[in-house]
Amino acid sequence: MDRREFSLALARPLGTAKGTIHRREGVLVRVDADGILGVGEATPLPGWTESLADCRAALDAVSDRDAALRTALDADPRDPLAETPSAVTAALDDAPAARHAVESAVLDARGRRDDRPLATLLAADPATGVPVNATLGDGSVAETVDAARAAVDDGFDCLKLKVGAGDLDRDVARLRAVREAVGPDVTLRADANAAWDRETASEAVDAVASLDCSYLEQPLAADDLDGHAALRGRGVDIALDETLATTAVADVLAADAADVLILKPMALGGPARAHAVARRARAAGVVPVVTTTIDAAPARTAAVHVASAIPDVRPCGLATGDALDGDLAPDPAPVEGGVVAVPVGPGVAGDAFDTLF
Repeated sequence: MDRREFSLALARPLGTAKGTIHRREGVLVRVDADGILGVGEATPLPGWTESLADCRAALDAVSDRDAALRTALDADPRDPLAETPSAVTAALDDAPAARHAVESAVLDARGRRDDRPLATLLAADPATGVPVNATLGDGSVAETVDAARAAVDDGFDCLKLKVGAGDLDRDVARLRAVREAVGPDVTLRADANAAWDRETASEAVDAVASLDCSYLEQPLAADDLDGHAALRGRGVDIALDETLATTAVADVLAADAADVLILKPMALGGPARAHAVARRARAAGVVPVVTTTIDAAPARTAAVHVASAIPDVRPCGLATGDALDGDLAPDPAPVEGGVVAVPVGPGVAGDAFDTLF
């Protein structure tokens, strides 16, 4: 298995629970199965995945397992590593970003071998395009309205506003101004990134419900399943994102804590793993939405395939390429008019990423 490390500057700093990030650093992997290549990306995000050092260590542990990875090409593509030797899977168990790279590379090679796009390995009739939301960062009322109008002019009909950085009254004023500016036909979402206590979150639910918001994302701390469950059924859906980094999906569903699950393939351990969670969520009556951890083009494109394999998927958080100041390769799945066209080449994007090695 070949490897190549990379580092990409962000267009603007990214604030996380672990501090502010200025660059995205990761590892590309390439498998060669008798001349059939497959490329995968591991871009760890501390707080969501293992550290970069632990990601490297996990990949070190499987770097000489080419024979095992070739065997995975013939496995069920919905769980391609299921029958891989335990020495491989155990090394990746606590390293979702590393696992994402390996699983993606295997699926890419499988698709190229069989001349099928990745999405068709996961679903019989995937969509040819995926609707996406525009994300509006924290800003003044005027700045937020200007950004919302610009996004709508670019063809987006779903906007996600970051809230929780200031007081609730300020956020409500921003949401109300955007709703008045874009009209009733644009879907609004609000993402609090676990900023509030239960009292503030309860007030927020009533406020955003009155503005016809589609969902309120992660209003409470990641481990507060009971608190999130208590917010449901009050006029706005509750979406969980950060919670999935610390809590098993089975526990989230058992607690009836969410109407929507935000699925990051990098944090869940791979495209097939993410699609399996989406199927499980749907079976439980919970809506899956796919997004990224601000990944480079290979992982972002794989996430597009995952979203397209979910029937009637709602707008996803895949318009994240502009969060990077540069990328590893030209984007094979650019956003146009609020929609991402799914690449039709075999695997993730044909041979689009082979020149990265």
